[in-house]
Amino acid sequence: MDLLRFLTAGNVDDGKSTLIGRLLFDSDSVSADILQAIEKASKGKHATDIDLSLLTDGLRAEREQGITIDVAYKYFTTAKRKFIIADTPGHVQYTRNMVTGASNSNLAIILIDARNGITEQTRRHTIISSMFGIQHLVVCVNKIDLMEYSEKVFNEIVDSYKGFSKKLNVKDITYIPVSAIHGDNVVNRSEKMNWYNGKTLLQHLETVEVDTDNNFENARFPVQYVIRPQTDELHDYRGYAGKIVSGIFKMGDVVQVLPAGITTRIKEIEVAQKNINEAFASQSVIIHLEEDVDISRGDMILKKDDAIFVTQDLEATICWMNERPLNTGNKYLLRHHGQVVKVAVRDVLYKTDVNSFEHKEGEKQVVMNEIARIQLRTASPIAIDTFQNNRANGCFILVDENTNDTVAGCVL
Repeated sequence: MDLLRFLTAGNVDDGKSTLIGRLLFDSDSVSADILQAIEKASKGKHATDIDLSLLTDGLRAEREQGITIDVAYKYFTTAKRKFIIADTPGHVQYTRNMVTGASNSNLAIILIDARNGITEQTRRHTIISSMFGIQHLVVCVNKIDLMEYSEKVFNEIVDSYKGFSKKLNVKDITYIPVSAIHGDNVVNRSEKMNWYNGKTLLQHLETVEVDTDNNFENARFPVQYVIRPQTDELHDYRGYAGKIVSGIFKMGDVVQVLPAGITTRIKEIEVAQKNINEAFASQSVIIHLEEDVDISRGDMILKKDDAIFVTQDLEATICWMNERPLNTGNKYLLRHHGQVVKVAVRDVLYKTDVNSFEHKEGEKQVVMNEIARIQLRTASPIAIDTFQNNRANGCFILVDENTNDTVAGCVL
C-alpha cells in the first residue's frame, strides 16, 4: 500500500483543522478513546456539536486561542492508501512553519473561505507549495454552506485562482467545493451541490497519482555513515550507509564519488544484512565499493557521467524563517543531506512579491516570512542538482551557527 504525504494551508479560521478532523471522523479513523476525549473537550468549549478541529489542535495554547500554532501531524489509513497529514498554521507570523510541512509533502490542500475569496496568504501558501516542488494542489473552497452552496461563488473563486496560478510550475490543480463543518464533499458527496460532478476530497486523495513525481533517472546516494566494525569476524568490512534520495543503483554500476571525483564500481548492495541486485529511491541501504575509497559523511555517490553541479557558488530561492533578518555578508551553516559546510551570503538578488509575482530588486535585507533569491559562497564544494530537475537533491537549509536555529529553507 503506497503512502501520500499532504499538507493543509490557508488563512486563520479558514477551517483547516476542522477539515482534517472531518476527514478523520467520517473515514472512521478516530479511535473510541480519542473521540471520547474530544467530545469532553468540546463540551468544555460550550460547543453544541463535537469540535472536530480539536483532533489536530493538540497544544493547550492552540486550544485556548482557537488557532493552529505548530505543524500538527496526523496519520490514517483507508483501504486504498496510507496518509500522513501536516496541518500547518494560518497566521502570517507562522508562515515559516508551513515550509516545514511543504518540504516533505506530495500534495497541498489550499483552503479558501468562500466568503473572502483569494487572499495574500492564499498566494503565499501557493507560492511556497510550488517553491518546494509540490506538483499536486487541491483548492478546497470551504464554508460554501455560508454562501448558500452557490455555484456562482465557487466558479468566481476558481477563475480568480486560475488567473494567478498559471504563472506557477504546478502540473495538477483540482478544485472542490466543501463544507468541513457539515461534511459536504469531504468524505461523503454533498446532496446540496448537484452542480458539482467531481470527486470528493477523500476520493481524490486516494486516487491522485504521485509515483511519477519521483526522479528515477538521476541516481543520488549521499553518504550518512561509514561502517567499519574492525572486528575479527568483519575485519575487512567497509560499507557506506544512507538513503537513496533519487534514481536506481545496481550491482556492477560504475559510480563516481563527489566532491573528490573518484571513479569505482558497486560491489554489493546490502539491505537488512542481505545482498540485493538493485535498490531505488527512498530505500535505506549499505553500498560496498570495489576499491577502498576515502569517503566521509556528506560525500555523494552517483553514476558515472551523470550530470550534477559540484560548486561553491550557489544561487538559491529561500524562505526566511528567523526573526533576525538576513543581510549581505552574513555567515551560516549550510546543511545538505549529511554534509555541513560554512557559507556566506554574497548578495540578495531580489525578493518576490507574493501578490504580483514581481521581483523587487535593490533590497539587501530579507525579513521573516519573505521569499528571496540570493547568492551564496560555500567554504567547500557541494554536489547538488537544480531543484526543478531533482527535488530530492536540490534543496538545503541554512542554520545559525550560534543558536543552531534553522533560519531558511532553500532550493537551488
